[in-house]
Amino acid sequence: MAPPNQLCLVLVIFLSIFSLSSLPTSAIIPKANVSLPVPSSQLVENLCNCKAVENRRFCLKALSTPKIIAVVDTTQLGTLIMKLEAASAKATLNALKALNCCVEAYKYAILSFEMVSSELVEDPQTANYDVAVIGPEIANCEKELINAKLPAPRLFAGNRFMKYYVSMGYGITSTLELENPNEY
Repeated sequence: MAPPNQLCLVLVIFLSIFSLSSLPTSAIIPKANVSLPVPSSQLVENLCNCKAVENRRFCLKALSTPKIIAVVDTTQLGTLIMKLEAASAKATLNALKALNCCVEAYKYAILSFEMVSSELVEDPQTANYDVAVIGPEIANCEKELINAKLPAPRLFAGNRFMKYYVSMGYGITSTLELENPNEY
């Protein structure tokens, strides 16, 4: 049998645990002013449900990456959101650069086609050259759209038609050059 001092100690511990178990947890573990990390899914849910967020579905989808799911506090979540926003802005800027390239190519094409129509009679050789140099501008536009991964079917269709018109313009100016070889 255990000595009386050990038996008393075991009994005191048992009674202490038993009596404390009926108390609320706040009586056992004092409240500290330290916030425990909230699981990321809860952080994301809280953010996506706040009034400031316009599109909850987009918010939830954008913030469903493994890296974001692993965050443990609001500051980490905010930092990753800012990085996502910067990447999105860069992608949009690249798309706008591609579109600007296309705008400039089409302005050039318009001016060239208008100029060529007056050159047809006076100088078919120059007209031929002026039509021919439109093609590379349109090709550059198309390259920029592809590099920016910009799904722009209307622009790709416009580029295809422009290539057709350039080839037709080149064909007609070449024909005019052949019909009148010594005049120029």
